[in-house]
Amino acid sequence: MSSFSVWAPAAADKVEVEVAGRRYPMSRQGDRGWWSGDVPDVTAGIDYGFSIDGGDVLPDPRSLRQPFGVKGLSRTYDHATFRWTDPSWRGGPLHGSTIYELHVGTFTAQGTFDAAVGRLDHLRHLGVHTVELMPVASFPGHHGWGYDGINLWAVHEPYGGPDGLKRFVDACHDRGLAVLLDVVYNHVGVGNRLDAFGPYFTDAHVTPWGPAVNLDQPGSDEVRAFLIGNALMWLRDYHLDGLRLDAVHALEDRRALHILEELAAEVQALAARLNRELVLVAESDTNDPKLVTSREAGGYGLTAQWSDDFHHAVHAAVTGERQGYYCDFGSLAALAKTYTRVYFHDGSWSAFRGRSHGRNVDVFRMPAHRFLGYLQNHDQIGNRPAGDRISATLSPDLIKVAAGLVLTGPYTPMLFMGEEWGADTPWQYFTDHIEPWLAKAVAEGRKAEFAGHGWGSAEVPNPQDEATFLRSKLDWTERNREPHLGIHAWYRELIALRRARPELTDPRLERVRADFDEQARWLLVRRGRLRIAANLGTADARLPLGQPGIGLLAASSPGVAIEKDEVTMPPAAFAVIETRAPGPDPALRCLLTGACLRALAYGRRPRLGRSRRKTIRTVCSAVMLARVTQPAVRMCCCTNSGACVQP
Repeated sequence: MSSFSVWAPAAADKVEVEVAGRRYPMSRQGDRGWWSGDVPDVTAGIDYGFSIDGGDVLPDPRSLRQPFGVKGLSRTYDHATFRWTDPSWRGGPLHGSTIYELHVGTFTAQGTFDAAVGRLDHLRHLGVHTVELMPVASFPGHHGWGYDGINLWAVHEPYGGPDGLKRFVDACHDRGLAVLLDVVYNHVGVGNRLDAFGPYFTDAHVTPWGPAVNLDQPGSDEVRAFLIGNALMWLRDYHLDGLRLDAVHALEDRRALHILEELAAEVQALAARLNRELVLVAESDTNDPKLVTSREAGGYGLTAQWSDDFHHAVHAAVTGERQGYYCDFGSLAALAKTYTRVYFHDGSWSAFRGRSHGRNVDVFRMPAHRFLGYLQNHDQIGNRPAGDRISATLSPDLIKVAAGLVLTGPYTPMLFMGEEWGADTPWQYFTDHIEPWLAKAVAEGRKAEFAGHGWGSAEVPNPQDEATFLRSKLDWTERNREPHLGIHAWYRELIALRRARPELTDPRLERVRADFDEQARWLLVRRGRLRIAANLGTADARLPLGQPGIGLLAASSPGVAIEKDEVTMPPAAFAVIETRAPGPDPALRCLLTGACLRALAYGRRPRLGRSRRKTIRTVCSAVMLARVTQPAVRMCCCTNSGACVQP
């Protein structure tokens, strides 16, 4: 006998399970809306569905396989049958990593998990640590972005189904790559039948997609368990290393215990049980550090969140675009602020929103790796009218500058597939809706949306046209020719440098300093002994390093030249310079040297007063003694501070 169960409080009289074309009655269990029933002679991989009050047979809300699409019957699936080869894998920590976002359907020509495995060595050679998959939960049609998933527990069959995803994760772990999965809990795709089972949605809150997912109204206990159970399934049964939570600002939850905090606690408990590091990364429009503040400190306890402000500041600075939400950005002051304070809108005025926005980040307590910085992602490309990448706008030189700002920044860097070679292929908004009315509404709505911003209808691709999808597939032959070859080499160089120099992964934001010249259009960031220099202007610029430069660790242009404590930067150039370690404060050096030499001139042993000894104690260090050669001064240091170093 095999047992089937389903949460269906909406059922008035009966619930039946249909297995292999035959219906079996189910019985109500308690008063929470659960029904269960036993079915004899069920074999592995059998198709089934549920009927509510004698209605149509519907797929299981917790279906693990949907071989016939989102409206077809579900199929049983046993997670235990897959043979994993990653028993020693302990997860990939987010801090210090570089993330690579990819869409399975357009990453390769075949658009499958198995085909993507064939490109993993490229990612390892590039130097990234973590792969972030766009949503793979079962969605309508053959191709799409995946954010309109309907069967949230099933893997999209055209990608390769559940075993295909497991093979991909297993192959990633074999190459030392962690895997994150993008999941969507703020809405469910149009055409879902969840409301036939129970109160999965509520009219108490309104979202851009209609009634909100029910997180705080009657019946919401089971809905929350449905979502949290789904998250734990991906992490536990698919060996994923973390989840990216889509648009969490659209999760309407008025409970004292927010679902994000509850989810973070459950994931932390699972990580302890599995002895594996698990991460949760949020996308949020609120600019609220509470998301990544620990639960002990009153936050939600998520691992990290995307930082759109950093993206907007970099994008507007290098492209000159000022339309839409870019109207608040573009200045080097904005770029410098997001480089050092995370958010540009940290309670300040937002002209785009017509109100104040955001909240300040305590840079003395909040580590920088809890925020993701990026030049491009699926939203920032695909939500443009033509889906054009930044490589369609910028010269290769400026692409290198923009990439340098991200990959040497204090935040966890993320790339979007193809960015590493400056891909020419667009990444457009494409759908394959199976309802004709929805397909028409989406296509017309998108054209109307951009018409309001001055774009003609002919310039906005039809999302339902298969050609829009096919145009968005990467062309892997590009990376073997210029200028793509040079851009790819630059990305590899910067990722390797980030790995080699601890200053670049140091999460202490209070140690990051940024100087800039708005008129000359240059930015200089100080990170320990390193100087990150970017010239966005049209003329050569001389940038003050503050210390003598001793080495050029990376340069996008051969014209970059160090001259003592300055660096000359050609237009559209980027460089990372190592400077000499700073010596002691000159005033204290003079104080020490003068006092000691005067004492020696009078023939007395140079012992200073207690207060002065305290003042100079920090100066009498190994660094200072290595720079001062006079034996008298060395003896004075030895006498007054105990910092005895033999000449």
